[in-house]
Amino acid sequence: MTDAPTPDALSTPVAWADADGLVLGANAAFARWLGVSPRRLLGRPLAALEMDGDAMARFMDNTDRDLLRLHRVALGIPGEAPRFAEGWLSRTDEGGWLMEAHPVDDFPALDPAQALPSALAAALRGLAHELRNPLAGLKGAAQLLSRRALHRNDNDDERELIGLIEAEAERLNNLLDRLLSPASQQPHASLNIHAVLERVLRLAETDSNGNGEVRLQRDYDPSLPEIHGDADRLTQAVWNLVGNAMQAGAGLITLRTRVEHGLRIHDQLHARALRLEIIDDGRGVPEELAEHLFLPLVSGRAEGSGLGLALAQQVAREHRGSLGFRSRPGHTVFTLLLPQSRDAGEEGHHVH
Repeated sequence: MTDAPTPDALSTPVAWADADGLVLGANAAFARWLGVSPRRLLGRPLAALEMDGDAMARFMDNTDRDLLRLHRVALGIPGEAPRFAEGWLSRTDEGGWLMEAHPVDDFPALDPAQALPSALAAALRGLAHELRNPLAGLKGAAQLLSRRALHRNDNDDERELIGLIEAEAERLNNLLDRLLSPASQQPHASLNIHAVLERVLRLAETDSNGNGEVRLQRDYDPSLPEIHGDADRLTQAVWNLVGNAMQAGAGLITLRTRVEHGLRIHDQLHARALRLEIIDDGRGVPEELAEHLFLPLVSGRAEGSGLGLALAQQVAREHRGSLGFRSRPGHTVFTLLLPQSRDAGEEGHHVH
């Protein structure tokens, strides 16, 4: 029987504390992740490492439970940048405390399914449905005026105004469709993610009219297994992300795929998963929007609907995956993580 590995042998950041919650030690991975020496952590209250909130302190004062799930917790010490992680805080058999952290690189963006109260989400859907009838009437009236103007041979200014009404009515109708954006009813099937990305690149090349202002770059991992999913929905989600990068003034957009092993997505550990990164050198995400970027109707552009990223997040959830980002001016990365379904087979076909 082999001995259990010591904390220092683990690649997962781990720290432990005595019954009073004071740090007794941390493994090298934990100190390296926080960017400090292990000695700087000794004797500090473990709960004080939580930089935003007091969930750990309240849990350690409560004797009812022995395990606390930490979701997107910000950890660090004063004067150092926070590090984000998923993790657990548990009571040891000896009465002390053990904290295990799984670092996450992407910005801790709020999941709209959790951040938007269900009543508000229902109100948005109700509003969209209520607007459909008067919008249909407006569109029908504009079409009738257009036919009459054509028969009367009215002046060009009047026909232009009628055309504007029709175009704006159609734009509003499309906006409502995207706001409602029902989940796909199409059953998931085995798909080639690179085929999806090639469709997106063709859309991007068409949208840029071949003017060469945006360079599109592939960085594919040819060893990727196929995944189960809805190719149309994934195309829509990735196209929204690429389109946002183009509108943010990107000169270079890179689509990168990699395979990940032993990856935790939400609360599930997956043996194998796909990491898709959309990387651009545009203006970046405005700081004031960062925490709410995935909420519906949030946009950094006056002409934007604020629905593209919310839809992309929804598509990620439909595939049991996640969508996150990190951004600074000149370097923004949106990361889509998609687990390989067991239905696809552990030795599934490879993507070329």
